[in-house]
Amino acid sequence: MTKHKIFGRSTAAALALTFAAGAATAQCGNSAAGFDGWKSGFAAVAKQSGVKAPGLQALANAQYATRTIAADRNQKSFRYSLSKFMQVRGADTIVAQGRKRKARSPDFYAALERQYGVPAGVIIAIHGMETAFGGFMGDSSVVSAIVTLTYDCRRSDFFRPHAIGALKLVDQGAITGATKGAKHGELGHTQFLPGNALKYGVDANGDGRVDFYNQTDALASTANFLRQKGWKAGKGYQEGQPNFAVIKQWNAATVYQQAIAIMGARIDG
Repeated sequence: MTKHKIFGRSTAAALALTFAAGAATAQCGNSAAGFDGWKSGFAAVAKQSGVKAPGLQALANAQYATRTIAADRNQKSFRYSLSKFMQVRGADTIVAQGRKRKARSPDFYAALERQYGVPAGVIIAIHGMETAFGGFMGDSSVVSAIVTLTYDCRRSDFFRPHAIGALKLVDQGAITGATKGAKHGELGHTQFLPGNALKYGVDANGDGRVDFYNQTDALASTANFLRQKGWKAGKGYQEGQPNFAVIKQWNAATVYQQAIAIMGARIDG
């Protein structure tokens, strides 16, 4: 892999000013009531943030994602102990399949490590954990899910940049309003939140577009995310080692972070 196209980004300060300006017309809510009115207000925020006609149309078509809200309010797996979490998530299967995948495509994973410094085991463990290596990438509308989470009062500030990111991805043709992902709006092989997809996505296969449903683009984008978050080539990634802090940037749950580090070492071992 040589040169990659990397999506552009808006500064956090500019986005903050835009969001503040639109706050009066885009009030959050805790039920479906008011969602359509909120979308009208949020459309002004999106437009001021640079979202174009395709993204604005996707916003207008977004539906209140009841299943997303139910999932967001009933997250249990991250409360498990590490051993229980790894059992439930099928860690042994991920490791076994991950070793085979690495053995089948050694040049690909070696190229990723040369370019981004991230060893195969970490990328493969994330791929296996997130979507069973692309086996299931979600059945919820990315746009509807992320827009609903932005409307919901619980974590509006966190999801707002990702909603803008999703609409800009629509503008760029990376996704459509109908693209399916996880219930929290994560998309593609490794389940990028849309704002991160916009910021860290790379066109690794050289076809002129960033496609998170293409394995090559998705895994290279994952490696790029970790590198940009501070991954140090050649350094360890277990707890207490320099790169474990970077794994924390991928997922906030401690058991998830620990599982990725353990599975990555087993795949690389």
